[in-house]
Amino acid sequence: MSAQPQTYESLREAVLEEHRKLPKRIAQVATYAIDNPDEIAFGTVASIAASSGVPPSTLVRFAQHLGFDGFTSLQAVFRTRLRERTVSYDERLVALRAGPDDDGSRHILDGYVAASVQSLENLLVRADGARLSRAVDILANAETIYIIARRRSYPVASSVAYALGKLRIPYRLIDSAAGLDADVLELATPRDAALTVSFSPYAAATVDDVRLLARAKTPIIAITDSVFSPLTEFASEWFEVPEADHAGFRSLAATMALAMTLVISVGKARQG
Repeated sequence: MSAQPQTYESLREAVLEEHRKLPKRIAQVATYAIDNPDEIAFGTVASIAASSGVPPSTLVRFAQHLGFDGFTSLQAVFRTRLRERTVSYDERLVALRAGPDDDGSRHILDGYVAASVQSLENLLVRADGARLSRAVDILANAETIYIIARRRSYPVASSVAYALGKLRIPYRLIDSAAGLDADVLELATPRDAALTVSFSPYAAATVDDVRLLARAKTPIIAITDSVFSPLTEFASEWFEVPEADHAGFRSLAATMALAMTLVISVGKARQG
């Protein structure tokens, strides 16, 4: 190809047009890339090659076939797609207003409840009982549980902190208005544990806090939305919870259900 695609849409069209002409290995990568664009955006050459079942050199050949000088340049297009997918709240409200006029708020309720139900059903399918048990054991044996979640994830942190307080389980909610989060996290030891929640686009402060805890060898339980989330490399156990959305507004139903399951299970374990 002579023209390098500048957007994900043009790249996708180019791949679809060229797919039948591609060598077998490159076609395999092309199929994987179109089916898993988020993983192309977040992954490394090694992880993507392993997931798509090809040698790392094939990823470079795929990128060069599309007119890029290397895989990193192609990956930038996939990352731009993710940034553009994070729709502003004004645009989300426009999407909501585009719904049926006669249904009004009922239309919104139906859509949001449907998204929440879908998220919960996906959680039931994805939930790994053994992983859940290991996470509960880590949290139940911790002297103090550190809770880290910001932005869209913060309501989960608040609910977890409230429940832990009611269960009289020692915790620290990392949300200092005085900017003392790093100082508080320096108190963490391997005898403690952390529960962290973050979704794309991942809060930089959350990732920094988790990195600090990892250096202190504090066990970390993470709830996130992708195997390529920056939280997974630091987590002792992690859960992938992609939430469905209505008109761009994502549900927190599955995340809240999982977080509260952990808390209640920890309370039960500590009583035993």
